Amino acid sequence: MINRVVLVGRLTKEVELRYTQSGKAAGSFTIAVNRQFTNQQGEREADFINAVIWGKLAENLANFSHKGSLVGVEGRVQTRNYENQQGKRVYVTEVVVDNFSLLEPKSANDGRQSQPANYGGQNNFNSANNRQMNDPFAGGRDIDITDEQLPF
Repeated sequence: MINRVVLVGRLTKEVELRYTQSGKAAGSFTIAVNRQFTNQQGEREADFINAVIWGKLAENLANFSHKGSLVGVEGRVQTRNYENQQGKRVYVTEVVVDNFSLLEPKSANDGRQSQPANYGGQNNFNSANNRQMNDPFAGGRDIDITDEQLPF
């Protein structure tokens, strides 16, 4: 079966970053994606799509984006349900993001990004044998990166 989603749009608010009891980062956000056509009044409508992102990717998205940032996300559609405090069953459909790209240069992104960056799901910044590397997208701050993540 195939369950793949690719979206390009703007964040409707800051990424809401939380941590699980075990310390894993979880981010939730909504991305506004313009439709390819206009309505009868000639206006372009947008779909507002909920998404979640986990781990270091969630921290990176929260740190390097803001409300209005143009982002590309890849992931899968997931549905779930739960019972709320009033005892009513709530159904949720969301995109679980495993890769994202920031799509605007620094000047268009409120000074937070120097060029488009891609943060793939293959990145595991918390593994052993880490090296400190200067991340050009982190404003000169050091990040952890493993030998497996280096392209050479």
